[in-house]
Amino acid sequence: KSGTRDYNPKQMAIREKAFSAIINCFKRHGAETIDTPVFELKETLTGKYGEDSKLIYDLKDQGGELLSLRYDLTVPFARYLSMNKITNIKRYHIAKVYRRDNPAMTRGRYREFYQCDFDIAGQYDPMIPDAECLKIVHEILSDLKLGDFCIKVNDRRILDGMFEVCGVPDDKFRTICSSVDKLDKLPWEDVKNEMVGEKGLAPESADKIGTYVQLNGGAELIEKLLNDISLCQSKVALEGLNDLKLLFQYLTLFGVGEQKIRTTETQVLVAAAQKKLLEERMKLVAELWNSGIKAEITYKKNPKLLNQLQYCEETGIPLVAILGEQELKDGVVKLRDVVTREEVDILRVNLAEQIKKRTGQP
Repeated sequence: KSGTRDYNPKQMAIREKAFSAIINCFKRHGAETIDTPVFELKETLTGKYGEDSKLIYDLKDQGGELLSLRYDLTVPFARYLSMNKITNIKRYHIAKVYRRDNPAMTRGRYREFYQCDFDIAGQYDPMIPDAECLKIVHEILSDLKLGDFCIKVNDRRILDGMFEVCGVPDDKFRTICSSVDKLDKLPWEDVKNEMVGEKGLAPESADKIGTYVQLNGGAELIEKLLNDISLCQSKVALEGLNDLKLLFQYLTLFGVGEQKIRTTETQVLVAAAQKKLLEERMKLVAELWNSGIKAEITYKKNPKLLNQLQYCEETGIPLVAILGEQELKDGVVKLRDVVTREEVDILRVNLAEQIKKRTGQP
């Protein structure tokens, strides 16, 4: 029942490998690291966790000092910033936290577990740091090769605005919010019953909330909500939606698409800039195959260059090798990076080696 566990050498080796991938990513993005004590003054933690405050581990009174074990790494970070008068910092912190929860070992729910935090503190233009945080999550989950994943984004202002237009009284915002959070685990009917039955919300308000919180999607959902007249009557919801729209634009620039699941390992698409180059594309793709490169061509005699580039974007192919009359004369191939759109002419004899270099293949 203790809710803790020991880790054997094999498990530690896996953990170290995962931590090393995570830390490398944080460092690549310019983050520093800090450490804080495993316990804090009890008063630092009280009132910060809403309904979860009952899960804080209080320590025995030591000479008049009331201390508690840290519940997460965020509140200690806030305390660290205010004590040291720091206004701007990009930091990560990987450490154990403690919760007096009912342990459910089979579901991976423990009383002592690691949290891995990355935060950018400071005043910046909207959504630029947010986009980088999501890029980091995307990089780490891809790097750890966990299979397909879905990142959910949320803006508190949209939720608050939604509550406002659905007629939730101000003093019920936080408690209704914690009910909505349970939608990951419970069906809507159960959440609605909790809102109405336990928390005293008017049934019609709950029904209105239901029409919103059961929607899901990405950029297209933001557009749909921006056209929702009643929701846009809320100033905060409108601000949140416009910022999320901006966030999705930045994510596209960072190469974090909504469909970034790669089902192939293709490194390069051999494409043509003009018509009548099917034979040349075939020759080049065969050269690349023979050099051990994962390559493709599209199965059309005269495909448009734009369609070939779009195919790469849709399937996540990182590079395009472009052939045209001029390139064939000069003995070069134009290599294009799909995400950054940079193009560089490379001697045909060096092409395979350059592709291996750029895609990290030995």
